[in-house]
Amino acid sequence: MSIDVEYAIKQDIRNNPVVREVDPSQKREFVRTAWLMAAIVGMVLFSCLQHFTITRSGYQVQVLERERAAADATNRKLRLDIETLRAPQRLERIAIDQLHMLTPSPKNTLVIERASPSAPDQAAVAAAR
Repeated sequence: MSIDVEYAIKQDIRNNPVVREVDPSQKREFVRTAWLMAAIVGMVLFSCLQHFTITRSGYQVQVLERERAAADATNRKLRLDIETLRAPQRLERIAIDQLHMLTPSPKNTLVIERASPSAPDQAAVAAAR
């Protein structure tokens, strides 16, 4: 019996010539599964892209609203500054103090009235066209 065991252990088996053939149905199923997984991954990535785009747009809207509120506050301040600088009392004070102007007397004052423009004749307007 020891000879049979020795013979079985020492026997050299060559597996090199064994070639496995590719099963066409298994290959088709693998390709179909790969395409399905690629489609699922693509849909998930597209969904994530939309989600992150919407989130980023929301943050940008918040930043732009803050910038707009700051610009509105600056606009109000500048309009107030303009109205303060255009105040007649301030202009009169600058004219008297810095430019050394005098307040005119009533006899040196001349009032000019504006004439309201009259409507042109319709015939003249039609002839001009």
